[in-house]
Amino acid sequence: MLMFDMISLRAAKAVVLSALTVSTASFALAGPSYALDPSTIVTPEAGPMELFSMGFKAYQRGEKTEALEALRYAADKGHPGARWKLGRMYAEGDGVPKNDYEAFKIFGEIINAEQDDTSTSPNAAYVASSVTALGDYMRTGIPDSPVTVDLLQARQLYFHAASIFGDPRAQFQLGRMLLNGEGGRANARQAARWLKLSAEKGNVGAEALLGHLLFDGEKIGLRPEPARGLAMLTIAIKRAGASDQSWIRPLQEEAFSLASEADRRTALAYAESKGAVFAGN
Repeated sequence: MLMFDMISLRAAKAVVLSALTVSTASFALAGPSYALDPSTIVTPEAGPMELFSMGFKAYQRGEKTEALEALRYAADKGHPGARWKLGRMYAEGDGVPKNDYEAFKIFGEIINAEQDDTSTSPNAAYVASSVTALGDYMRTGIPDSPVTVDLLQARQLYFHAASIFGDPRAQFQLGRMLLNGEGGRANARQAARWLKLSAEKGNVGAEALLGHLLFDGEKIGLRPEPARGLAMLTIAIKRAGASDQSWIRPLQEEAFSLASEADRRTALAYAESKGAVFAGN
């Protein structure tokens, strides 16, 4: 079992390898193969950077079939950016049928190929995003695949991406897991620390959860700051997409109903100064 405070890139690689070795002999992955066919747009002889550039430009033009082909060639030649973009395309069903297990394998290839486990690595952004994506998959599992829910491993992966690379989404997810006691003991003060780091980088979910904690500071052993907490929740509502609004709005409405009139006015004034629309009524 991996120690929570000793998670390393080696441990992250072990997570991927353990998931990929479960039932792989009998598990047949549906969908396109990672092997490549000749292309009429690019040739296998082109260099990885040239192929990546062509694929990226094709993607920007909306020519996703051509982009996929060029990116696959570049990925086969070891270009981390091409691998990462392919993983995102499979994870989002962007230009290809959505295939989370294929995305999981591609993200795993990125970290398995990386030797420099530091934020100064030229590939740090790709590695951080990949480790965070693997944490997402370990938190939820992937249906009809060898990847099953493992909250401890998810928490460890998030910790690695949050602490080594400072990834804001990993910091948010780690804070949420610490708050809810997922994958280990709950620790509201540590949760608030990670959420603060993520919120400072603009993560809407982190801003909302931190506002929720600050509204009732006793949850983290601090003096309550209801006006500040309500303002943060209100700003988060304005900035959040539809999926995040579905869980942030009940927190904001609860805080609004419990706040004093003075705290409401203070929160409204601060939220309006930041360009937010007050959601309470």
